[in-house]
Amino acid sequence: MLAGKRDRPIIFSAAMVRALLDGRKTQTRRLVHPVLKEGVNPHFSGLRAHRHAGLDWMIHGSEEASAPFRVPYSSDDRLYVREHWKTSIGNNGVAPRDLDQNTPVLYLADSSEHGRCPVGVPGKHRQGMHMPRWASRLTLIVEDVRVERLQSIREADAIAEGLAPALEGYALTRAGECWGPTAAKAYRLLWNSLHGEDAWDANPWVVALTFRVVTGNIDGLPA
Repeated sequence: MLAGKRDRPIIFSAAMVRALLDGRKTQTRRLVHPVLKEGVNPHFSGLRAHRHAGLDWMIHGSEEASAPFRVPYSSDDRLYVREHWKTSIGNNGVAPRDLDQNTPVLYLADSSEHGRCPVGVPGKHRQGMHMPRWASRLTLIVEDVRVERLQSIREADAIAEGLAPALEGYALTRAGECWGPTAAKAYRLLWNSLHGEDAWDANPWVVALTFRVVTGNIDGLPA
C-alpha cells in the first residue's frame, strides 16, 4: 500500500448499512476537534478549514486561528465497515478475538424487524465496535476528504448521506432512519438522535468523507 494510505475501521448503524448496501449512501460525517487559538470565537462565520500538509488541517479566519490538527482520513484510505452482528448460539461465550474466521456471521441490517439480529435466529448480539476485521462484509474507498462546519451540509450531501425527504411531514424511527421535508432536515434529526438534541445547533467541525462502496471483505480486495 502506498505510504500514507491506510486501512481503518468505521462503524455504522444497521439503518446506514442498509443505505450502503442499497447504494444510497456515499458520504459520512464524523466529528473533529481543532484547537483554536485563545480569543478566537469558534462561532465566527468567517472561519474556514484548509489542508495544511499531509493529514494536517488548519482553521483560518481573518488571521490564523488554529494550530495544525490531524484528520485521520485521506483519499484512497480503505475503511472496513463494522456493524451490529451475531454468531450462532454455540459461540455465545467466545470473545470476538477468539472466534474462528470460518464462523458464520449474521448481520442486524439484514433483519426484517428492527432491533433483532436477525429475526428468529438465536445467538449473542454483538456491537459493531467488537466486529473483527475478517467479519466485515463492506469496504469503503475514500475519494474525497473535507473539513467543514456541520451546518454547511447541502441537500445533495444529505441525500448522499443516505437520507431522503418525505412527501408529508417527517419522523425519526427507533432504528435511526429519518424522513423530513428535505433530506437536510432529515439529516439534522439523525444527527441530534446520535449526539444529543442540541448537537446540530452547536454547529461543530466535522470531516466529510466521500467514498465508493465495495461489497466484500477488505482483505479479499486487490492491494
